[in-house]
Amino acid sequence: MSRPVIVGLDGSPSSLAAAEWAACEAHLRRLPLKLLHALEDWTPSYGHATSIGATPSPQYWGERIPREVSQRLAERHPGLEITTEQVDGRPLPVLDAAAQEAEVLVLGSRGLGAVTGFLVGSVSQAVLAHAERPVVIVRPGTSQDSNDVSAPNGSQPPAGTYRPVVLGLDLSRPCDELLEYAFDAAAARRAPLRVVHGWNMPPAFTFDPALIAPEVRDGLAAGTATALGDALRPWRGKYPAVHVEEECSVGHAADHLVEASADASLMVVGRRIRRSAIGTHLGPVAHAVLHHSAAPVAVVPHP
Repeated sequence: MSRPVIVGLDGSPSSLAAAEWAACEAHLRRLPLKLLHALEDWTPSYGHATSIGATPSPQYWGERIPREVSQRLAERHPGLEITTEQVDGRPLPVLDAAAQEAEVLVLGSRGLGAVTGFLVGSVSQAVLAHAERPVVIVRPGTSQDSNDVSAPNGSQPPAGTYRPVVLGLDLSRPCDELLEYAFDAAAARRAPLRVVHGWNMPPAFTFDPALIAPEVRDGLAAGTATALGDALRPWRGKYPAVHVEEECSVGHAADHLVEASADASLMVVGRRIRRSAIGTHLGPVAHAVLHHSAAPVAVVPHP
């Protein structure tokens, strides 16, 4: 049985944006969609305002929101299998449990605009830090793409419908889970995959880059580009239809990725799985991209 795309739903604008994104994703990947609603303490912890216009009573949160959102998505995505589930419990444990059974878990982020970026709530951050399945954060006002077209159920979107999928790749950990997710996302969208790797000069030259000879600098750049190509070669073979653009840039990876997000349909970054019960569990690159990306962000855990 296929894992579903699961979206945390609370009626807030951010969760409604996440539900629409999740429906598009389920449609693209030919997977069922589950709308998940946690009944106890959901409102103060995860969402603060409903955009549907009803009094936020327990009965409203538990019945009306999932029903109305499900009906809306069914109209926009005919043929998509949609189910709803209500779970008694606090958002964090409910979402943590849902992440284990999801192909991808989709959560909303309160948007702050193109300059300020995302505001990732404490529940979303906690889920991101502990989930061992991919989690996508969606900001209100963003969609799969500005040219989003719902293809007939079971068919692929027209080529060129989606902007590139951007993958931030650390060559010290080019893990299969991260690469497979990014290539799958690009293949489903029939979109290019832009792979961005940020690198820095050796520490001896960071104080004064002018000290490094041009031929040495060029050799380091060529070696980094070769390493990136070697890491991607097996995946190009597995996904021959995906057009891959390789980009090696000197500087902080997060800066390059945030810049690339302006023309992306999806940002993909990795998160190393840590078993420690304390700590944020999010690296600096993932943290920066989550808060400043102009596109939805997929965080893929890996060993």
